[in-house]
Formats: sequence, structure tokens, C-alpha cells
Amino acid sequence: MNVHYQCHTCGTTYKVNPYIWKCTCGGVFDLIKGNVSFSASMVDKNTPSMWRYNAAMPIDRTFWKNITMGEGNTPLIPLEENVQVKVDYMMPTLSFKDRGAAALISKAKEMGVEHVIADSSGNAGTAIAAYAKRANISCDIFLGEGTSDKKMAQVKAHGADIRVVKGSREDVAEAAKRAVEEEGKFYASHVYNPFFYEGTKTYAYEIWEQLDEMPDTLIIPVGNGTLLLGVYYGCKELLENGLIDKLPKIIAIQAENCAPIAKAFTSGEQAALPVENTGTLAEGIAIARPARAATILEAVRQTDGQFLTVDEEEIAHSRSVLAGKGFYVEPTTAANYAGFLKYNRSMNEKVIIPLCGAGIKV
Repeated sequence: MNVHYQCHTCGTTYKVNPYIWKCTCGGVFDLIKGNVSFSASMVDKNTPSMWRYNAAMPIDRTFWKNITMGEGNTPLIPLEENVQVKVDYMMPTLSFKDRGAAALISKAKEMGVEHVIADSSGNAGTAIAAYAKRANISCDIFLGEGTSDKKMAQVKAHGADIRVVKGSREDVAEAAKRAVEEEGKFYASHVYNPFFYEGTKTYAYEIWEQLDEMPDTLIIPVGNGTLLLGVYYGCKELLENGLIDKLPKIIAIQAENCAPIAKAFTSGEQAALPVENTGTLAEGIAIARPARAATILEAVRQTDGQFLTVDEEEIAHSRSVLAGKGFYVEPTTAANYAGFLKYNRSMNEKVIIPLCGAGIKV
């Protein structure tokens, strides 16, 4: 599959290589692949993981087959009539970020990368650390000083060097970017590197295969948009190949205390202005200055979707409700469920909600 990078802001194209991660204008890269040809017969039925869709992914089997830990292929469980949860914390490192990390690190290995740097609020860092270790790639993870002890311990257990940064989530990202430039390392960013979305798009492929269709609506939590954009790209590929007949509506959820994209959506803006993160239990989506906000807004509008915000009391309550149904999740996932409870759905509307992170991580 012939691929290249294209700046989402100015349209400049670049060859894929390990040491560029943004355009000279500062814009983020989209991955341009031309038409992705895929059919039901191309699903690798002998591979019980997200890699069963490798025919639609520009990553060589030679590399991912020695790195994969069986990520993906997570179950859909009925929650109530016409509503299902996809238990995406049933992953090797207990969050959906394994989808993107497995894809990105496999591509890094394919490109001959020996050392990666990533920044995270916890889950992405854990996933990058785990897959980098399997790939025999050195790894530095930048984390905020407020990251939970359990997530810190998990990253450290996978052999990564942790660099703790004082300040906001944005301060952590800026420190990692400086290190990437100064040290000449590969930026294994779940925000900036579009190969990460080649992993998260498999969420959509799995739903299509499990149901032989897509639901009417997908509820998705949004910070940097790594799941939302992956789902959007995956659904577009399914639509272009005639495997579904319409895009499902995307309902994006943000925490009220840090909701820059929701504010931009409500005001009709094409991009989001930075906001102050006043503190939220949902640390995984507490992104005050999301780099891909414009693309996220485009995706939600293209699907006739909407944004909803939830407060801290709603998040805490929803976590308890889900636990009472047998699902012990982290607060970010609870924020997503809280958004679902506020969503005004029609009687027969079919909805799927991702459970993105396990509660034991916090």
C-alpha cells in the first residue's frame, strides 16, 4: 500500500519517515493511502485479533506478527434494549490504546526505529511502553506528576524510562516534543502520528464484522480524539467499499471542566480555542489544547453527530452504575457512559458504547 503524509492545514505532502511528525507550518499529518480496497473475503479468519483486518492496514505482517499480543477482537455485550457496550479494556494493557500502540510500534519496527519517545496521561504511555518492549525498542514515556501511581507502575514494569513533568497535560506534551527534537528520537505520539489511527480504526471494522452492519449511533469519549478519529476513518473505508450503507452518527463526550472541542462545536467554529483545565476525574480526556480539534469537528459534523458534556457528579455516579452492571471502569469511561445517559435517543435507535479503560488502573 503506497502511503504518504499530508498536512491537514496547508496540504503539503511528505514521504513517510521516522523523524518527521508535523508539517513545517505546524499542522498535523493525515495518512494518505488512496482508495483502501477491502471486502469480507479479505478478513483473515485465522487471526483472532485486530490484525484480521491487516489487508486494510499499511503495516507489513513480517513485523506485527512478532509484536502483537492479541489486541482487539473485544466482545459486544448487551446493556439494555438496542444498546451494547464494546468491552475495549479487555486488552493486554487494559485499555483501547493497545490498538493504536500495536499498529504504531509495528510500523516503527518496520522503519528501523531503535528508540521512541511518547507523552501520555497514562494509558497510551503504558501501551507504547509494552509494545516497544516486545519490539526491542528503547522507550521514554513523559508523564505528568499527577499521573496515578498504578499507571506509573505499569509503565515502569514494561521497562520504559519515565520522565515526570510538572504542570499541565500540555506541559507534558511540550516537554516530550522538545526531547524528540533535541535527541533525534522517533515521536511515538498517539496524537501526531497517523499510524496510531490505523490501529484504532479496527474498532469500527470489528463492530461491522460482529453485527454485519453498523449501529445507528456510536458514543465516544474525546480528548485528543484517538478513538473517535480511528472510528471515523474505519467507517469511511467500510462505506467506500460498500460494506455499510451509511456512516453511524458519532456522539462525542467531553468533561465539562475541560471541553474545548464541545465549545467550538456549539459555537459553530472550525477549530477549538485552548481552555483552562479546571480539573476532572476523567483525566484521559482532559486535553485543553487538542492538536486535531479541526479534524474531530469535521468528523462529528460529517456524521450528523453532536457533542455532549458531563459534570463531575455525573461521572462519579455513572462509574458506580456501570460497576453495578458488572463493568469496573476508570473515570474516563464513566464520563462516556454519563454522556450516553444524557443523550436523547429515539426508541429504536441502536447504540454502541466503548468501555475504554479498566477501573483497576486508577
